[in-house]
Amino acid sequence: MCDFAEKMPHVEGAWETDTIRLEAPQVFILAVVFGWRRISDGKRRFTSVYIEMARKGAKSTLTAVVSLYCLCCEDEPGPQIIIGATTGEQAWKVFKPAKLMVEKLAQLREHFGIKAWARSITCQINGGFIQTINAKGKTQDGWNPHLGVLDELHAHDKRDLFDVVKSAFGARKNPLMWCITTAGVNIAGVCYEQRTYITKVLESILVAEHYFGIIFTLDEGDDPYEEKNWPKANPLMPLTPSLEWLRSEATDAKASPASAANFKTKNLNIWLSGASQWLNMEQWKRCAADITWESFDGLDCWIGGDLADKDDITALVLAAFEKTGRMIWKPVFWLPEATLLPGAIGFHADQQAQYRSWAAKGFINLTEGDWIDHAVVEAQAREWIERFSVRGFTVDQFAAGASMAAKLNEDFGHPDNPFAQILHKTAKNVTDPAKELEKRVKAGPEYFAHDGNEVLTWMASNTCVTRKVDETLIPKKETPMSANKIDGIDAGINAIAPAVIGQKPEVDLSGFLANPVIV
Repeated sequence: MCDFAEKMPHVEGAWETDTIRLEAPQVFILAVVFGWRRISDGKRRFTSVYIEMARKGAKSTLTAVVSLYCLCCEDEPGPQIIIGATTGEQAWKVFKPAKLMVEKLAQLREHFGIKAWARSITCQINGGFIQTINAKGKTQDGWNPHLGVLDELHAHDKRDLFDVVKSAFGARKNPLMWCITTAGVNIAGVCYEQRTYITKVLESILVAEHYFGIIFTLDEGDDPYEEKNWPKANPLMPLTPSLEWLRSEATDAKASPASAANFKTKNLNIWLSGASQWLNMEQWKRCAADITWESFDGLDCWIGGDLADKDDITALVLAAFEKTGRMIWKPVFWLPEATLLPGAIGFHADQQAQYRSWAAKGFINLTEGDWIDHAVVEAQAREWIERFSVRGFTVDQFAAGASMAAKLNEDFGHPDNPFAQILHKTAKNVTDPAKELEKRVKAGPEYFAHDGNEVLTWMASNTCVTRKVDETLIPKKETPMSANKIDGIDAGINAIAPAVIGQKPEVDLSGFLANPVIV
């Protein structure tokens, strides 16, 4: 692949060499994507690619080379290479350099029988072609692509074209989905969805052996106007873009708020509307420990719940404080098995595959049908109440939660001291328990431990917060309709709320935290 790339001619700009000379980041991307193969059948390991970097990083040129390689060199019968974008003009930005390379390099045309037409490139030796499609076109269906390219994915307000291309790979044995983009502002779109997914893969929160992703951007807290930070988002600097050009862009950005926003998204690859992850995941993963059900024997315990009906995860968390003061959590999750059937509304194939993997590992329980069986959830709560010294049950303001709380109060409560209660998710109610969790995760495994449940870790990585000027906070999803759930974190916060607000063992974290826990 790299050898092929370096035989391609430059077609835009002034360069020291006539042909492309790959830079280290480009070699890394191409070598990993095209170098890894499956032992079983020799097909490519990575069938999905997500590349995000600032503009002027030669993404389109690299993608044009990949398009030509997949057309000519992969021994695929009739390879269809489709280049998609929100508009035909945008798709042309990848197609045009590929077309110019064919027109400029006679050896390429002769060796593979390639011909560049006005709106397509054809390959005589295998019957393949390269064509463009766009989100506004009328002929999006009916493709059988070997390579599907989506350019500037951040501009796709709807996921229609993404789904069309991805779903069209079924008849190919060695397909490749190739998405390139810069940062944007729409965190409800398919691009930010894919970015979030690949970020969790890169952080080892999710496993996706087929998905290669690489994101070049500034680190949190970096000064966007500090020149030493710019190569993080521009891996080909100073070759492209030049330092002088970025300096001029930065000067304009300082003078105009509108230019500043554009500078951050396009030149530094910073998402402007992205919600920040609440808990540091390296700190969270260090808090994983061998927490078993026996760990709760002899301890005062609390149960928290976040319930759902049909298309969401239901969570219960058992929480306790050990004699040392360490807080421990152990969750149980449920999901209706019908949500994992092909074509289930609101669930994409990758998401369903992840849920199946967690179910196979025992991290999530599947209930029959398309609704959560709340009797099963209530039975689990009663089992804990009978076995452990449970001091309270707290659940969110949901119809099923209110019904369950009423039943538990009848059997375990007292009119003057209800056993179960409803916690309305307001800043006043959740700030103290949320801050308690936040400080303990920062302090480390001596002060907080969870059982390493992969679903709970995923939910921790999904949790963002709204912080208000009065220093209150509310944990939330990155967007209201996000498929990235936080139910387990909500359930854990519900569990410890009465303990934090009422009686809780005193724990001194002053040696570990700037602000010690108030007890």
